[in-house]
Amino acid sequence: MQVSSKRARAVLDAEATAFAEAVGRLVYANPFLPERIRWEREALGAAYKDRPEPWNLTLSPGDDPNVSALRERAAQLLEALRKDGRRPPGERARRAVGHVVLFHLFHRFSADMDRLTEDALQGRATARPTGVLYRRFAAEFERQRSVAGAVLEAEEDTPHLFACFFQVRRAYRHIASSLVGRSPAMARLRAGIWQSIFTHDLHRYRRSMFSRMGDMATLVTGPTGTGKELVARAIGLSRYIPFDAGKGRFAEDFAEGFFPLNLSALTPTLIESELFGHRKGAFTGAWTDREGWLEACPAHGSVFLDEIGELDGAIQVKLLRVLQARTFHRIGDSTSRRFPGKLIAATNRDLRREVESGRFREDFYYRLCSDRVETPPLAEQLRDDPAELDHLLRFLARRVAGEGDVDELADEAARWIRNHLGAAYAWPGNFRELEQCVRNIAIRGDYRPLAAGGGTVEDGDDIHGFREGSLSMEAMQRAYCRRVYRAAGSYGAAAHRLGVDRRTVRRYVEEP
Repeated sequence: MQVSSKRARAVLDAEATAFAEAVGRLVYANPFLPERIRWEREALGAAYKDRPEPWNLTLSPGDDPNVSALRERAAQLLEALRKDGRRPPGERARRAVGHVVLFHLFHRFSADMDRLTEDALQGRATARPTGVLYRRFAAEFERQRSVAGAVLEAEEDTPHLFACFFQVRRAYRHIASSLVGRSPAMARLRAGIWQSIFTHDLHRYRRSMFSRMGDMATLVTGPTGTGKELVARAIGLSRYIPFDAGKGRFAEDFAEGFFPLNLSALTPTLIESELFGHRKGAFTGAWTDREGWLEACPAHGSVFLDEIGELDGAIQVKLLRVLQARTFHRIGDSTSRRFPGKLIAATNRDLRREVESGRFREDFYYRLCSDRVETPPLAEQLRDDPAELDHLLRFLARRVAGEGDVDELADEAARWIRNHLGAAYAWPGNFRELEQCVRNIAIRGDYRPLAAGGGTVEDGDDIHGFREGSLSMEAMQRAYCRRVYRAAGSYGAAAHRLGVDRRTVRRYVEEP
């Protein structure tokens, strides 16, 4: 795109206008959906570069050649328009310039937003006060929005735009960094979390929905071990928080606004006390007045109820009132109190069946599922992309053994899984089971998964392979030989039981 500064009409020619409009569509796209790539390609044309890594996991714009190229072109266009000094003809053109302004502003301050996020998560004071950053942001915003009469879709105030940019950057970080996996199933999950935070229409979100998302509960469903709490945390830590320009700070600290509670670990009385609080003397052991989490949760915070399917019917009724009227009472108190935050719940149960069986209230279920996210089982991820297993093993090996031994441990685990469990293994414990598999292999050199009826299996392929009829004769001999070796306790004793030479036993036990 050749940018000229002779006249406004020449600066914003057909090619530049098409670029600006494609950037506008990119600004409002879900970054975890393929539409992002479509608009990047349209904006860059032949200059677009295919990424060697998954396109929806790039955290730093500086690491992405296409984002870098887009930023450079956007800066060139805005500079040319500033030098020209004329208004582009027509509102459509000025609106397109407004999109470029937003894109430029977001990426110019993305690194600063990341530092704010990291400082808050680490509980440390930021090196650059938020008020100073906001003043820099506001000055750049006013300078750029005046370029050629740029028209923004929503003429929102500067503090709101600052808060939106911080939320977008924070949400992208939490979603991309919290959820491991490159499979299509995980890409769909990330896109779904983004919609839970911003809806499918970011235009409408900026205009009005940003202040209403707390009224909508989110239900996270999926099998055990698939990261439901990680999903809930990403949503809870990514809520919109207003910025107070006069005080130079956000209304709340997002890092202190997530309150998780595992319901299956508590009795109904303790659940009530944790959620609603109590007055002194309300029950045995209530020595003082106590504030519950519904009361402690700030307006832009979230209460996360894990294992919601375990909830007692009487407490379901009380929480239904919270969702309907946003009010509750402490145990033993008649004073009505307001819950201002967002409720996120999770379960591995099929709540529709629970409703049909009478164990879960239908009205409560429908209040919970106005927004729903489903986490995929590990087996689905591996079906989508068999290479996903190697990626996950390297991630886990880094966590278990550190950077220096990543490849060695990951390769050892991959060989063991291939030889003993096979590609068809269902991973009933999902990602959590895979993590324990890697830990077991790091410590003992093998892994003993749970059998279908409980207990552990000495060699996973003993059970799985025999049931599926997937073992070769060689694999069957190796599995049986290892089982006898473990039972006998030595190569000699195993050889005696099997009626073979001890070297044969050693070969079957030690060779992959």
